[in-house]
Amino acid sequence: MSTRYKFVDNKAVYFTTSTVVGWTDIFTREIYKTILLDSIRHCQLNQGLIIHAWVLMTNHLHTICSCKEGKDLGLIWRNIKSYTAMKLIDAIINNSKESRKEQLLHTFEEAGRKSSSNFRYQFWEHENHPVLLKSTEMYNQRLNYLHWNPVTAGFVDEPWHWLYSSAIDYFTDKKGLLDILILDGF
Repeated sequence: MSTRYKFVDNKAVYFTTSTVVGWTDIFTREIYKTILLDSIRHCQLNQGLIIHAWVLMTNHLHTICSCKEGKDLGLIWRNIKSYTAMKLIDAIINNSKESRKEQLLHTFEEAGRKSSSNFRYQFWEHENHPVLLKSTEMYNQRLNYLHWNPVTAGFVDEPWHWLYSSAIDYFTDKKGLLDILILDGF
């Protein structure tokens, strides 16, 4: 069995990527970003999720994360994605100001039809692409990639200008939107 993109060690640190189906730009609205961040906060407080770094882009989320001893990181991510998929689809359906409602629901429903593991809609790609960070070099490479993602995309000039990222915690003396645990001497 391949372990290339699997959580194989719950004591390890991983780089993850969670992508909206079809790379659909959904996290352009505050309401949708709040749903995802609230779910992550819940899992930090109640399920043992530890976030070391993160960035939320318009259609995907990158994290460097681990979990508390005795917890299952794969299960935590399944919980986040399952819960947020339902909440986000519901928010789209009930958002009277959502100008893209029909298009978004069509995209998620089409994706849902292609997989028997969905009830009706599929919001997230099933894979998290967890990459086990085995060395300081790997960790630093992913950390830089993650924080510079909004700059590379042309959204901001400096990483710490992107509100939906831990770059604020790493590059300034301010605190970002999520609690993070910075790894010293990885």
